[in-house]
Amino acid sequence: MKVIEHLHKADKPLISFELIPPKRGGDIKGLLSVIDDISKYDPPFIDITSHAAEVFYEETPQGIQRRVKRKRPGTLGICSLIQNKYNIDAVPHVLCLGFTREETEDLLIELQYLDIENVLAIRGDDSGYRKRLDHGRTMNEYAVELVQQIADMNSGKYLEEGLLDAEPSGFCVGVSGYPEKHFEAPNLKSDIQFMKTKIEAGADYVVTQMFFDNKVFLNFAEEVASAEVTAPVIPGLKILTNKNHLKSIPRNFHVNIPEGLADEVAAAKPEHVMEIGVNWAAGQVEELLNKGVPAVHFYIMQNSKPVKMLMDKLNL
Repeated sequence: MKVIEHLHKADKPLISFELIPPKRGGDIKGLLSVIDDISKYDPPFIDITSHAAEVFYEETPQGIQRRVKRKRPGTLGICSLIQNKYNIDAVPHVLCLGFTREETEDLLIELQYLDIENVLAIRGDDSGYRKRLDHGRTMNEYAVELVQQIADMNSGKYLEEGLLDAEPSGFCVGVSGYPEKHFEAPNLKSDIQFMKTKIEAGADYVVTQMFFDNKVFLNFAEEVASAEVTAPVIPGLKILTNKNHLKSIPRNFHVNIPEGLADEVAAAKPEHVMEIGVNWAAGQVEELLNKGVPAVHFYIMQNSKPVKMLMDKLNL
C-alpha cells in the first residue's frame, strides 16, 4: 500500500520508522533483530536510507591511494526483505548526488518489479565524490528534478525516447521538509517554497528532519499551510540516547536541542541519558498527537531499545 493511502485510511495514529543498512561487510542479523522488534508495533511503513559512493584515502605500500566505494550498500535488498518477509511497506531512499539519472531509472524499474511502490526522493549529502558523466549520461542536481523524473515514469515517460508500450510506474513519492529550514536556505519561507516546488512536481507527502522542540514544528506547519501546501506533513523525531548526541546531532543535521533537554542530558550519568531522551520524545509524541498530527516518523538507525521503551510508555 502507498504511504498516502496509509495516511488516508488510518483510524489511529501511525508510527513509522527509519533504518540504516549495515556497513559494507557487516552482518544483517543485527538489523533483522531490530526489524523483529519494531514490527510488533505494526508500523505502516519502514524507510531504509541509501548511501552514495564516498571518497576515501588509504595508505598503501605504493603511497596514499584514493578509493571510491559505497560504505553502506544494501538498500534494495533490505527493502525487498521488509516487504516480502515482514509484509510491511518499504520506503527506499532514492538520491540525486552520486547516481546518474540512468542508474536511478534502473533502480526504479527494479523496485517496480519487486512491487515496492513508495520512495523518498532526496538530494543526499555531498560526499565529495562526483561521478563522471560519460556517454551522454546525466544527473539530477536537486530533489525537485528527481521528483520530476519519477513523475515522468509514473506517466510512462522514460529517459529513452520512443519506447513502445512503456509501462507507467505507480510510485508514491515522499520528500523532505525542514522545520528549522535547510542549512543552505536563506530563510524558512524560501525553504518552504522549495519544498512546495517538489510537491508541484509530483511529490505526495513530506517527512520532516528531526526536531526536539514541538513549537518549531507547529510554527513550520502553520507556515506550510499559509503557503497553500496541501500534502500531508509527517513529523520526524529522534530519541537522544547518549551525551555525544548533544554535539553530533547539531553538527550533522543542523538542528537545535532545547536548553532544558541539553542541560538535563549534560548533568545526567551516562546510563540515565536514554531514559531522559525517551521521556522527552514521549512528551513530544503526546503533544503532537493531541494537536492532530496523523503520524510520527522515528529515526532509529539500528537501535530498537529506546523505541521499545518509548512505545511501552506511550501505550498506543
